[in-house]
Amino acid sequence: MSYADTLFINMCRDILENGTSTEGEKVRPKWPDGTPAYTIKQFGVVNRYDLSKEFPALTLRKTFVKSAVDELLWIWQRKSNNIHDLKSHVWDEWADEDGSIGKAYGYQMRVKHQYAEGMMDQVDRVIYDLKNNPYSRRIMTNIYVHQDLHEMNLYPCAYSMTFNVTKKPGHEKLVLNGILNQRSQDILAANNWNVVQYSVLLYMLAQVCGMEPGEFVHVIADAHIYDRHIPIIEELIKRPVYDAPKFSMNPDVKDFYEFTLDDFKIEDYKAGEQIKDIPIAI
Repeated sequence: MSYADTLFINMCRDILENGTSTEGEKVRPKWPDGTPAYTIKQFGVVNRYDLSKEFPALTLRKTFVKSAVDELLWIWQRKSNNIHDLKSHVWDEWADEDGSIGKAYGYQMRVKHQYAEGMMDQVDRVIYDLKNNPYSRRIMTNIYVHQDLHEMNLYPCAYSMTFNVTKKPGHEKLVLNGILNQRSQDILAANNWNVVQYSVLLYMLAQVCGMEPGEFVHVIADAHIYDRHIPIIEELIKRPVYDAPKFSMNPDVKDFYEFTLDDFKIEDYKAGEQIKDIPIAI
């Protein structure tokens, strides 16, 4: 069975059995009908995925890997904050009439900052350090910019990546590891979506920097299951599980900005029936 399934099932059981409820409290999210969207939540969930062993896509139900990667490229490569540059509709609820989500996500990635080595945005700074100073303990991004929060249509959920390079005995290449910090996550709608995205990011950066992918660590401050998602989760985690799918990228791409969706391939992906029309709290 996929290790990603094991982690997901154990996490969901822990939230349902040991989490705390926000029912009756003052909460921001609402269902489309205006009803408060309460959750069962667990604080400080940490999941670790060894990308050298398998690609962490759920098999309980299929994660649309290409759509997840497209959103990743939208933020990290195209550095866009406009939904017209995105193929999926996951951001439609938070876009204005022009398609902008404000000074969030891709907007922050394209802001240039002054460094000793010159002006660079956060993505280019990561790539520069991985290539020139891989053992630095300062290779990170952060898009939770307080001065711009009032101009963001949604505060960033996945807000920080910290990269750390190690070396395995007997391996010629260095190993790229990463930690994603997430302040909040809707477990049913977004957990594996984000896991897949940032795992792919490690694969991409490792390839263009001459490394191999290592461990992806996912830290969630507020891991929650919405009240209307509970029966869906309870059914989902009882399903059969399968072996992890195979993931590969075009090995000829050596420039981070030259990756296209056609360069990513997912094979042998056997998964349970898709869950349709999941209600999304806004």
